[in-house]
Amino acid sequence: MLARRFISLFKNSPSSQTSSGGKYLDEGKSKSFGRKAVTFVLVTVTGGVALSALDDLAIYHGCSSKAMEKASNSQAIKDAIGEPIVKGPWYNASLAVAHKRQSVSCTFPVSGPHGNGVFQLKAVRNGDDGWFSFFLPRNWEILIMEALLHIPSNEERQQTMRISLSDSFSSPACKTCTECPQQESQDPEKK
Repeated sequence: MLARRFISLFKNSPSSQTSSGGKYLDEGKSKSFGRKAVTFVLVTVTGGVALSALDDLAIYHGCSSKAMEKASNSQAIKDAIGEPIVKGPWYNASLAVAHKRQSVSCTFPVSGPHGNGVFQLKAVRNGDDGWFSFFLPRNWEILIMEALLHIPSNEERQQTMRISLSDSFSSPACKTCTECPQQESQDPEKK
């Protein structure tokens, strides 16, 4: 059904103007084609923007879920704002994607019974970026994550804490390259 409507955009519709002069008939056809072209362009652009927004929302959901999982395992965050830790609404978050949507920087609000705050993270995606990757869940690896937490108190001074969760992530150990033979510098002047 969608294909029929798409094809019907480019078919010439019968003009209601019947005139002995061909000039009026041609103007009606050119206006009709122009309207169809503008409609097609607007529908295409709107669809592209909608798909991009849905992709950004999927990226946000994947990264923030992974960050919430890491935060729920952190005793320092549990002690600061309490449990349960609740993610704030998506429209209060910020998201920046780079490198063909392979890396992301995300900031989103969180709250708990004792306070609230903001999680900031940088993550990279593992896997390829093909046509079907849009529909598949993405595996994000969080590289850097910090929590800026505001803890209100009854006293005049209120606490703001910064907790770095990057140290708790396991990173691959650095190894020296022993497979590559060291090359001596070949300087023609010394020979």
